[in-house]
Amino acid sequence: MKTEILNTIPGLPTSDIERDIAWYKEKMGLEAYFSDNMYAVLYRDNFCLHLQWHADTEDDPLLGGSMVRIYVKNIQPLFEEFLQKGTVTPDKFRKSTPWDTNEFGFYDLNKNAIFIMEDIQSLTNNKI
Repeated sequence: MKTEILNTIPGLPTSDIERDIAWYKEKMGLEAYFSDNMYAVLYRDNFCLHLQWHADTEDDPLLGGSMVRIYVKNIQPLFEEFLQKGTVTPDKFRKSTPWDTNEFGFYDLNKNAIFIMEDIQSLTNNKI
């Protein structure tokens, strides 16, 4: 079975996760599905937005770039393809994340983080 690309989810940098969750709730009506001190997933209807801590320091997980998440159905064939191309290594696949995804990621030449993800709940509920 082939991987089906379903959606693209922007990941925006933030220096203050709690502050920005409150702002997106008040100004856009988004609700937090998951959040910790480094990452947040916000939803409203079919719109999804991710926030990732970013401080442009050596500790910064974004390394000065941006981030995008590509939402797919049936992630494994695409992961295998990217393994063969040398885009990722076997240890990059993360199963059952705390935010209910299977995913892998890599950086492009401009330090932009690209994550490919599938929703575990959709898999178990046959929503997709």
